[in-house]
Amino acid sequence: MNTIVQISLDLTSIEESLQTAHLAMRSGVDWLEAGTPLIIAEGMNGVRALRAEFPGVPIVADLKTMDGGWLEAQIMASAGATHVVVMERAHPETIKMVVKAGKDLGVKVMGDNLGAKNKVAAAKRLEDLGCDFVIHHIGYDERRGLAAAGRLCPSPLDQLKEVVAAVQIPVQAVGGLSIEQAIRTPEFGAPLVVLGAPLTIDADSFKTASGNLEDTLRLICDRVHAYRH
Repeated sequence: MNTIVQISLDLTSIEESLQTAHLAMRSGVDWLEAGTPLIIAEGMNGVRALRAEFPGVPIVADLKTMDGGWLEAQIMASAGATHVVVMERAHPETIKMVVKAGKDLGVKVMGDNLGAKNKVAAAKRLEDLGCDFVIHHIGYDERRGLAAAGRLCPSPLDQLKEVVAAVQIPVQAVGGLSIEQAIRTPEFGAPLVVLGAPLTIDADSFKTASGNLEDTLRLICDRVHAYRH
């Protein structure tokens, strides 16, 4: 697939999410993500607001579903999401139900391997259970906890090539990447570049990052889209 730039709106208000989404779309971002903080704070209304404001744009609902798979997917699909996220650590039946909802409702399913002991095997399981995408993910708390303890934190790049080689579906790498690392993930075979905390969202306050974010996003989009050629 073509390279895609996705911004994760890891924010806690609809107003700020819409402002940041408009900035992102002006900069060339392809997909919007209703991040987990936004969904917790605003529920399906956050997704509904994004859909009303951006009628033709793919919207990922980062539910991190662990149970009630069909219902959670249905709620977000009815609000306008085109993609939903289920965790590999959920029971296989939950993943199957999210996949079923995807087929029933016309939404794509992204399976997240956060927390898996063997992330390569987890990615393969997600594909085998019918997911359309794999999110190869090092978690926020894991990164911060290891850093606070003075320990070396793993990077999604450490096993990214192995994950890509293990599956036939598209992969995105998430968690603690620098801007330069995120831009280069297509070189590892992962065409979906995700920009969230701490790249475009302040990881401590869950507010839009300060500085000239629009110019930064435009540069990122130009470089990522250049892989298409």
